[in-house]
Amino acid sequence: MKMIKHCLIALTLMISAKLVIAQDAANYQTPPKVIEDLLLAKPTPSVSIDGKAIWMLLSERNSYPTVEELGQPEIRVAGLRLNPNNFSPSRQTFINNFLLKNLKENKVYAISGLPANLLAGSVTWSPSENKIAFTHTSNSKVELYVIDVATKKASLVSKKALNTVLGSPYTWIDDNTILYKSTVSVAANAPKKPITPKGPTIQQSLGKAAPSPTYQDLIKSPYDEQLFQFYATAQLILNKNGVETLSGNPCILSSFSLSPDKKYLLQKQLQQPFSYLVTANGFPSKMLVTDLTGKKVKVLAELPSTEGTPSGYDNTQNVPRSFDWRDDEAATITWAEPLDSGLIKKQAEYRDAIYAISAPFDGSAKLLFKTKLRYGGTTWGNENIALVNEISRSKQLIRVNLFNSSKGSIELLFERNQTDAYGNPGSPVTSKNKYGRDVITTIDNGSKLLMNNTTGSSPKGDLPFLAKFDLTTKQNEIIWRCNEGIYEYIVDVLDANNLTLLSRKESQKEVPNYYIKNLKLKIADQAITNFTNPYPALDGVIKEKIKYKRADGVDLTGDLYLPAGYTKEKGPLPLVIWAYPREFNSAADAAQIRGSKDRFTTLSWGSPIYYVTQGYAVLDNAEMPIVASGKDKKPNDNFIDQLKLNAESAIIHLTDLGIADKNKIAVGGHSYGAFMTANLLAHTNWFKAGIARSGAYNRTLTPFGFQNEDRTYWQAPELYNAMSPFSYADKIKTPILLIHGEADDNTGTYPINSERLFAAIKGNGGTVRFVYLPYEAHGYRGKENVLHTLWEQFQWLEKYVKGTK
Repeated sequence: MKMIKHCLIALTLMISAKLVIAQDAANYQTPPKVIEDLLLAKPTPSVSIDGKAIWMLLSERNSYPTVEELGQPEIRVAGLRLNPNNFSPSRQTFINNFLLKNLKENKVYAISGLPANLLAGSVTWSPSENKIAFTHTSNSKVELYVIDVATKKASLVSKKALNTVLGSPYTWIDDNTILYKSTVSVAANAPKKPITPKGPTIQQSLGKAAPSPTYQDLIKSPYDEQLFQFYATAQLILNKNGVETLSGNPCILSSFSLSPDKKYLLQKQLQQPFSYLVTANGFPSKMLVTDLTGKKVKVLAELPSTEGTPSGYDNTQNVPRSFDWRDDEAATITWAEPLDSGLIKKQAEYRDAIYAISAPFDGSAKLLFKTKLRYGGTTWGNENIALVNEISRSKQLIRVNLFNSSKGSIELLFERNQTDAYGNPGSPVTSKNKYGRDVITTIDNGSKLLMNNTTGSSPKGDLPFLAKFDLTTKQNEIIWRCNEGIYEYIVDVLDANNLTLLSRKESQKEVPNYYIKNLKLKIADQAITNFTNPYPALDGVIKEKIKYKRADGVDLTGDLYLPAGYTKEKGPLPLVIWAYPREFNSAADAAQIRGSKDRFTTLSWGSPIYYVTQGYAVLDNAEMPIVASGKDKKPNDNFIDQLKLNAESAIIHLTDLGIADKNKIAVGGHSYGAFMTANLLAHTNWFKAGIARSGAYNRTLTPFGFQNEDRTYWQAPELYNAMSPFSYADKIKTPILLIHGEADDNTGTYPINSERLFAAIKGNGGTVRFVYLPYEAHGYRGKENVLHTLWEQFQWLEKYVKGTK
């Protein structure tokens, strides 16, 4: 009897222990205080400077909202997440305070009239830059405010509540006139969901292909259609000196843009039937031109749903696309049409034709030019200069052409692989023309362009530069480059002729600050901000850009962080490797050095650098290139083998240096980095633990392609299965921590990925923990959730990596 009693007690204790483990940390936890303080440190303000470099607007943000804020009412429909109480997106990052600084006086001013509990967004300067508009979002509505720079006062200018459901809420007409979208009803009038629907939800296909990515939050029922129509319908309002006038009739206005001469509007209006396969941006639509009163001038195109877009990254629908105003003319609209029926495999000398039509829009469209790759947009300058971009995503190719509209000529300026960071000449510097539009700046009597490269990748690391591009010789001459030992890039060119520049400068020890510099006068840079270090706990942390080589000869790099005061004499450290794979068609491009050791360390919620304060070495941004092995090969053809090569080379290098303890190494990543992590644990035994956040683990759930893979599941089923760590869940015996936001909104990373991988590993006897974060999307925002995530990761590392014998 005693034996039975003892057995029952033991069994009860075992069950209780299992229940405790299953329910462990049910309440929110916080990481060590130093990590908590680093996370919650107030970020430095963002800045915006007027064109004359007299006034600077400083925008301050809080670090993270609470989970309670994330948990406010939300409607998920048509690929959107909306707050049903105020006709706005439900997941936004707001500005919480504005300040104005006079750069000439070096004095900062508070702004009066700002709303209490400011939640600001959509900040823009007026055409003359003497006013600044912004939206303020409250629990019940979105309002439009304007700051008068001279008086440093903010005033409410809208009487009707704004509708920001589909973005692009307003545009300046002139300093006294703003056009914006308003609501046409109140939240109380939203359609009520019937207890008993009129019937089942039915979809059908009648033989027409409609390959679609795995979008989240789609319309799923007639009731969803009613909700979308109710919340997305808006009325354009013309506000002149506070007087509101209706412009046109209510409609579902996806976007609207003002012509350079400010006489016309280019509108995209969404039409029914609403799709159940694509997001609102892919619904049937009408492209039309109206005047400012809303009167229809011309219908440019009636566009079908994007459901019919053929799969493959360089394929497109056989319809007009890329409608836009030409910035260097009063009122001219351009667009592209495919010449190959939208199918890249179809033989064709030219892929796209670009057309234009000008006011009063009663004539025929004019052919401007044709492109040999897919049209990727135009940066306009004047009648003699425009830069036309062509792209091939499958070939990772970019071409930039010079278009002369007065002659009707187009010629190639340069082409490069998208992944060739060293060969990037930069982007053309722009300035305002007579219409107030940003157009290409020319120098040296129009013979050259100023090119700004804010990254400036080089064999010595990132060294941003400013260059002169000669349109005749097609050569780039660098006239300024960031000095080694710091990281500085040009934010804006204030005066192209005198080379007066606005730059942002930082180093490992110096927090980023802004400066005005003059290349011609060669005077000392003028500091216009004096931000201080928000992360004193990282003082003394050692940062190094390390270089190593994988077994097949590809050069790799990573950002190595070591604890303050660490020396090799103290012995090897537990190591965390954090990475995100990228695909390359060229091994030479994959070997290029990216990033800079001289950047100031800033921390986001997802960074692994926090753990350097707890005695870990951290290899962040560890290069994980996946390289095509031949002309007719694709990078993913040997994805797993290359992952192993990348990881092995990092481990060997850091253990050979005596920095890392080979028996105490963890690997982690977010999204595609989580996918990488699960695969490494499935196919190697090199790690003591893994951390995988918000990943996709079963590629058959993304059957029409993923990342840069454009083959479908039915074209390459073996590839999809081989790349899916879910297929090898029985091999994952290394402890893995799975974390996922329950409201993940990213294409392809449905939370079911983590749910099913957890069940599969558990079912096969592996060690796994699954943390499901309430209200979180693909990126995490809630303060309690983020702190808990950092705690979970820390506990996992302490138990399975640092604690490993």
